[in-house]
Amino acid sequence: MKLLVVEDAVPVRNRLISSLSDLKGVEVVGYAAAAPEAIENFRASRPDVVTLDIRLPGGSGIEVLRTIKGEAPDTVVIMFTDHGLPQYRVRCAQEGANHFFEKSGDFTKLLQAVALLSRRFVRARSRRRKRP
Repeated sequence: MKLLVVEDAVPVRNRLISSLSDLKGVEVVGYAAAAPEAIENFRASRPDVVTLDIRLPGGSGIEVLRTIKGEAPDTVVIMFTDHGLPQYRVRCAQEGANHFFEKSGDFTKLLQAVALLSRRFVRARSRRRKRP
């Protein structure tokens, strides 16, 4: 399963890349630190999953979410942010986010969600190969 990390804070981004890369079946295909770079890297790598911060230099993660879902609705987008207010959760859900986790306490939940997604992708790929 190909995954793109979009995070402007270097320590958080490095921790995400390291932890996600350790998960079975997960290939981190790139990262971005700003909104325009996120869209460019998304288009270049066509990941299955994107972890996405809300506040980014050069634009907002919500704008990036809207672009991703508009171009590839099946891409799983996991919002990972310091901005867990209800209005952000609602807006992200309206724009198509599949998951919403807070950096302050949900890192393990994010890893668990990605591990589960990876297992599902592996099973789905296996079923497609078995078909005549």
